[in-house]
Amino acid sequence: MRQFNITVNGVAYSVAVEEVGAASAPVAAPVAAPAPVAAPAPAAAPAPAAPAAPAPVAGGQKVNAPMPGTILEVRVTEGAAVKKGDILLILEAMKMENEIMSPCDGTIKQVVAAKGASVNSGDPLIVIG
Repeated sequence: MRQFNITVNGVAYSVAVEEVGAASAPVAAPVAAPAPVAAPAPAAAPAPAAPAAPAPVAGGQKVNAPMPGTILEVRVTEGAAVKKGDILLILEAMKMENEIMSPCDGTIKQVVAAKGASVNSGDPLIVIG
């Protein structure tokens, strides 16, 4: 028999566990009563990180998030030429992948959204000049 102390939801229990092998016969283990033990103090939560300052948005045609979601993939880089209808990025919203397309021809002036970022409806994603 091996003895273990286990704490569940702040209540400590003393438990006896028998190792079962080919040579040993099963033996009924006694039911352990909860042992009064002081609960450990909860760990202090880490201070939340300050949100990053939003990047300044350059002048030009802004492509905004049509709905809240998470950026799965950014398919363009600053300085890249795009045509109307080109896929700029993939936005996951409600377990669906949505292709955000270029509304016009132009050059990418600024990529505001980054892969993995959470965005709200109306947040700027890309600026096309």
